[in-house]
Amino acid sequence: MTATLPPWCRLVRADNPGPMTLQGTNTYVLSTSAGNVVVDPGPLLNDHLEAVSALGPVAVTLLTHGHPDHAESSGRFHAITRAPVRARDPALCLDGEPLDVDGAPVEAPGIDLRVLHTPGHSADSVSFTVRSGGVAGVLTGDTILGSGSTVVAYPDGRLGPYLHSVARLRELGDVLLLPGHGPVRPDLAAVAGEYLAHRAERLARVREALAAGAATAREVVEVVYADVDRSLWPAAELSVRAQLAYLAEEDGS
Repeated sequence: MTATLPPWCRLVRADNPGPMTLQGTNTYVLSTSAGNVVVDPGPLLNDHLEAVSALGPVAVTLLTHGHPDHAESSGRFHAITRAPVRARDPALCLDGEPLDVDGAPVEAPGIDLRVLHTPGHSADSVSFTVRSGGVAGVLTGDTILGSGSTVVAYPDGRLGPYLHSVARLRELGDVLLLPGHGPVRPDLAAVAGEYLAHRAERLARVREALAAGAATAREVVEVVYADVDRSLWPAAELSVRAQLAYLAEEDGS
């Protein structure tokens, strides 16, 4: 189920489709009287940056996390727009303060925009809650996608924090899901619930694979992800490593 964007939010999709990026990276442009708020300028593609900057002056650029398909172009975009770049990781900030306070507002006239720390996919992952004109949404980056599931990119990503982050997002209710990849959805809480159920099922299957004799992450992947395209197995192995670390922590070993 897809949703219609409110008039204050525009989506510009980068031309970088692939198994990990789905149709491409979603760049969101939030309109305010002080200029646009751009979330995730994306990969270093000049046509994409020109399309985003053509939508009007930029007040601030926000990054959901530092993976290249979301943040690679931030330096170039900063040079084009002169707008500050803000992220959870101070190393990614340009003329702007780090997003180090959970729940802090981002100054944006006419919209209520706030930082929500959602680590797990990566250690620096954040989401942004946004409300304007009676419409609420959450920009989730790669924490929750518009279709399929996401990778917990171990060791930077960790499953325990990820599950907590998804549970926090579920508590926000069925507001607009504005994901970093895939279609916009009207039902954030429902999708978050599906994510949690999927992770619980995967963990159960990992336990079964270990009990059956799998000794390495790769061997677990061969059992648990046997129905997944092999081009995705390297990413699946990262998630399995995160699952194994989580189970070890749970079991106290």
